[in-house]
Amino acid sequence: MFTCGMYDGAGDWATQVGLPAKSGVGGGIMAVVNRQVGVGVFSPRLDGAGNSVRGKLCCIELADAFGLHAFGATNPGSSFLRGLTKRA
Repeated sequence: MFTCGMYDGAGDWATQVGLPAKSGVGGGIMAVVNRQVGVGVFSPRLDGAGNSVRGKLCCIELADAFGLHAFGATNPGSSFLRGLTKRA
């Protein structure tokens, strides 16, 4: 999913957002945090590469807010869900 899931925008997605994801031409995006959680978003307005404009923004916000970038130093890895339950 990192190499082709977001059509022509896959490379930028992998480096900027850092979540493996697959988009559909109907406006849906499915992203994953390795062995932890799947994220599904939907908004039908598409960009030039055929990806949901608002869906991309939502995934970017989630990845930034929770440090989910797969290659980032702040990626909590397998402690992601555990970290969410401790905050509650």
